[in-house]
Amino acid sequence: MHLPHYLSSLWIILLLCSSRLQAQPTENIVFRSGESGYHTFRIPAIIGLSDGQLLAFCEGRKKGSADFGDIDIVLKRSSNGGKTWGELQVIVDQEELQAGNPAPVVDALDPAHPNRIFLFYNTGNRTEHQVREGLGRREIWYLISDDGGKTWQAPVNISTQVHKFAGNALYASADWRSYANTPGHAMQMKYGPHRGRLVIAANHSSGPPLPHFRDYRAHVFFSDDHGQHFQLSEDVAYPGSNESMAAELGTGGILLNTRNQSGDQKCRLISRSNDGGIHWDTTYLEHNLLDPVNQGAVLTIGYNHKQAIIAHTHTQDSIRRNRLMLHISQDDGWSWFPYRTIDEAPAEVKGDYTAYSDLVLISRKHIGVLYERNGYREIVFTRIDVPRRFTRPLR
Repeated sequence: MHLPHYLSSLWIILLLCSSRLQAQPTENIVFRSGESGYHTFRIPAIIGLSDGQLLAFCEGRKKGSADFGDIDIVLKRSSNGGKTWGELQVIVDQEELQAGNPAPVVDALDPAHPNRIFLFYNTGNRTEHQVREGLGRREIWYLISDDGGKTWQAPVNISTQVHKFAGNALYASADWRSYANTPGHAMQMKYGPHRGRLVIAANHSSGPPLPHFRDYRAHVFFSDDHGQHFQLSEDVAYPGSNESMAAELGTGGILLNTRNQSGDQKCRLISRSNDGGIHWDTTYLEHNLLDPVNQGAVLTIGYNHKQAIIAHTHTQDSIRRNRLMLHISQDDGWSWFPYRTIDEAPAEVKGDYTAYSDLVLISRKHIGVLYERNGYREIVFTRIDVPRRFTRPLR
């Protein structure tokens, strides 16, 4: 593993511009508890369209804040870079059952359907613990939109392709139980031999529940034919690897950034694949990225010669969900620099304050962050300035 390059040009930029970087960003509340008949909004995801529009997705939890129950997937749209947001649109409604974990991605490389949007999501008929006990099932679906998210085609169930549940004839000896897509956006590979591949990070439990959530493993599923067929990666070889998000590396590989649900080490897990997510060449604990057992987001925003420049948001705290921070790597995710603190609790607030987040590249000068705040009472959007050298394309 590479050592941090503390005298790199990025570090110099941080030192010279520290006062500007610590200025408070402009924030807009996109989803607020109690609006439109929803008790709570959680699990944000965001994508940008080719015309500059931003689509913000999340779970709309009807009757309470719990992870299971009457949960819809909802959407709001911004046409001015996140300054204002339109009316709430309900995308998936399973009536009294759960629809969640929205994972949107734009397929920008399908000549037959330019800029088609895929929205991957999960449904469930029992609580997570009950599903881990073998008493229910989670399934995996996607929706397609060809008009920028205004209308959506009928849902497609891909569970038999990407979920090794008991009774699935494709995986007769397996016993996967709980299942969740990455909270946050999915991705499409833009370079290398797997150009065009749609990659959706996910996780599953296998067999009966184990202490410290050691029955969980992270994985990805992917499509090389624009959603016609899907394949599974191998599992991440770390017991308790859980919610994940993927980013493209400069070599055409994948970096998977993962929540360590076991809690044995309060930091992020990183896995690296050189074959586009089929196998994981290495998995390690990134001790510079603290984590209190929470979700985190990664996004490739540019390239430093042949290495990816990757933005990463997570709660840089080992105790509670607080102090949402943006780190940036200029070397394919081998080292991470603390670019700025995005938000943190006032001194008098003692519980969780900032939690789940997602990232979108708005322009060559701006990153957008959509994140949970104020004890899960609101989902907020903010824009952060970045130097254009961070967002330069691969030459």
